[in-house]
Formats: sequence, C-alpha cells, structure tokens
Amino acid sequence: MTLPQTRQTRRRTPRANPTDRRRPTWQEFRQAYPGILTTMGVALLVMVGADMWLVYKRVHYEREIARLRGGMTAFERQKADMLLAADERRFDVMLELIRRQSIGDKALHLSVSVDSGVMYLQREGARLREMAVQVGAEKTIGSAPDTVRLVTPRGVRTVERVLSEDDRWDVPEWVYADRGLPPSSDRTGKGVLGPVAIVLNGGTVIYSPPTAGPLDDPAYVMPGSVRARAEDLKAVAPNLKPGMSVYFY
Repeated sequence: MTLPQTRQTRRRTPRANPTDRRRPTWQEFRQAYPGILTTMGVALLVMVGADMWLVYKRVHYEREIARLRGGMTAFERQKADMLLAADERRFDVMLELIRRQSIGDKALHLSVSVDSGVMYLQREGARLREMAVQVGAEKTIGSAPDTVRLVTPRGVRTVERVLSEDDRWDVPEWVYADRGLPPSSDRTGKGVLGPVAIVLNGGTVIYSPPTAGPLDDPAYVMPGSVRARAEDLKAVAPNLKPGMSVYFY
C-alpha cells in the first residue's frame, strides 16, 4: 500500500518553479500556445500554395512556348533563337565597343569602368592616372506618375564644366526626396559637389565628397553619378576642358 500512495503523491506534487513555461511534451505545448501553432500552420499553407502556383505558371508557360514553337518552321525557330541570343549579347557588345573606342581615342579623355569602379585619364590606350570611383546605383525616386528614373551612365559623354569649391551648383529636388530631407528653398550652393567636380552633358556629374549640403554623407552616392576622391580630381582637373570625351562602359 505504501508504494501506490507514494506514486500518487508524486503525481500531485506541483512543480518547483510555477513560473517555468517550458512544456515537456508536444501535447502540453500545443495546449499552451494554440495561437502560435495556428499562425505557423496558416503561413506554411500559404507558402506551399504560392510554390504550387509558381510551378503551375512555369509549366503553363513552357507548354505555351512549346505550342508556339511547334507552329513555326525550322527556319522561324532558328531565327527566333538567333534574335534572343542577339538581345542577350547586344548590351555586352555595345560596352565592349565603347571600351575599344576609348582605347583608340588619340585625344586626352576620361574613361570609367562602371563594374570595376575605376576611372582612367588616358590617351590612345596609355593610362596616365588610375582612380578608384563609386558609381551611384540605378534608382526610381518618387511616386507614380511623378517619378524620376536615374540610370547608371553608359556610353560617351562630354565635359561641360569643371567646378571648384567656390562654384555654385543647383542641387536637384529629387536628391532631397531620396535622402528624406525637407526640400530647400535655395538649392544652389557653393561646394555642394565637393572641392572639385565635373559636370557632363545629360546631367551626369563626377564629384568629390563634399563637407556641406545634402550630399555630405560618406555612405551616400548620388544615383546616376560618380564619386571620386578629391585628391584624384584635383590632380586631373587642370587637364580637363569643355568638350573632352568621357567614356562609360
């Protein structure tokens, strides 16, 4: 009789720590947190449903492509494949042509390798100075229909002006919106592009880190433009003239 009484007493003995919320079994955990388990179950079902929908759309598109290609002649299929391959390589070919054009340019010019983050002062393939740069990322600023699309510069630009820290530059209104700053009534200021800056046609600028204005932030590079070290731009500034070519590839 003593042993059963002891077991019964042990089963009725409360836990040593009443505030301990740990559940030793799955059944107790399910009873204690029904809301969490329901939310997790619903989220899992939503993710599985989304995956199944994507698989369905992929199969549908593949069947539609197969159906369309089945109605083509062999020549039409070959032509379509060639056009797709040409579209994929067209951009790379264009950049390579611009790079070669910069190498063969006999006049003094600047060239910017966008993906490598390097700018060169060169003439006819001879690199006179190599400079590390940061290229602003592509970005769409504003809400439709009032939006501004800034793209990475590619192709050939020309120098319009070379600015010093005493020259004024009109900061675009979208810069304030992009940085989350209140718009300024006077957006024209001295040195807002740093000690030295190069203004190109089309609105692209190559500037140095400023110490005042909305661009005074080491972590922020103006979209669609290039930021270089002040010492590099100061070194090449005496060689820059309006009309000089700047290649972006």
